[in-house]
Amino acid sequence: MTPVPEWRALPTDPAQANGYDTIADGYTAENETSLLNAYYERPAMLELAGDVTGQRILDAGCGSGPLFAALRDRGAIVTGIDASAGMLELARRRLGADADLRVADLANPLPFPDDAFDDVVASLVLHYLQDWAQTLAELRRVLTPGGRLLVSVEHPFAIWLAQRSAGEKTDYFETRKRTEEWTMGGQIARLSFWDRPLHAMTEAFTAAGFRISVISEPPPVPAARDLFPEVFREVIGTSFLAFLFFVLQAG
Repeated sequence: MTPVPEWRALPTDPAQANGYDTIADGYTAENETSLLNAYYERPAMLELAGDVTGQRILDAGCGSGPLFAALRDRGAIVTGIDASAGMLELARRRLGADADLRVADLANPLPFPDDAFDDVVASLVLHYLQDWAQTLAELRRVLTPGGRLLVSVEHPFAIWLAQRSAGEKTDYFETRKRTEEWTMGGQIARLSFWDRPLHAMTEAFTAAGFRISVISEPPPVPAARDLFPEVFREVIGTSFLAFLFFVLQAG
């Protein structure tokens, strides 16, 4: 399976954030209409979120704000954080001057009090982190008791299959670093990911005090087949693995 450009989210360390500053415009333009973002990952996250009217939600790794905007349109009270100032500048243009947007690194303590949010959404961001323990502890801290953490990450088995198809001898059961070079909007950035097996993810969630209520591998929205017929016919086929979704309950 050949990786496609839409498998994109936002990093949290300074070097990664600077990379996203470089490609912010190109990334944002692609994210708006891509198969895997606009017709697969965001709809799946919104479906898992359900009715968010009046809910205080932290969009952790909000990027240029498309999920923030969709949650706000559904009645949520949303705060967005990201490590990339360039992406947050684009989010400000999208969301308006009154949007609560802050530069913050998910690898560090968060600038919020305990029990500040009813839900946290972490959309395609955790796979940029080598160590999940402190990040998950902080996300648990800012959630109310019983609050939800909604997570999407690159599907570990899909990544492993792609690497094996490319002739790389990788061990699915190891946590391993992967670096990619992306070109977007005529700009180049090198970004790093940390691939880990499913059991390592679930163990990290439970160790941080979360109860796993949903593990989901949803299909894209039905309209995707009509909008991207060549992709489905020549690359994907009838189905595909790209992302893995979790709904976690704070204990």
